[in-house]
Amino acid sequence: MGGILYTIIIGAVIGILARFFKPGADPMGWILTIILGIAGAYVGSLLYHGGGFVGFAISIICAIVLLFLYEFIRGKMASSSNS
Repeated sequence: MGGILYTIIIGAVIGILARFFKPGADPMGWILTIILGIAGAYVGSLLYHGGGFVGFAISIICAIVLLFLYEFIRGKMASSSNS
């Protein structure tokens, strides 16, 4: 149970920092922010197996990239439904 709580907290921190560093408005809720952070941390851990500050920074960068992908896909879905 502690591992799940730790994952959610770290995911929230990484997701919030990714949304803070990425320019522009991000209209998403807390749950999506946490999922974004968890996914960014997972992808970051696949790219860099070490920990510490470098691993944390890579996780944030991966979350920012995922945030751009999310906005791109969401924009494509909105434009295709308006057509």
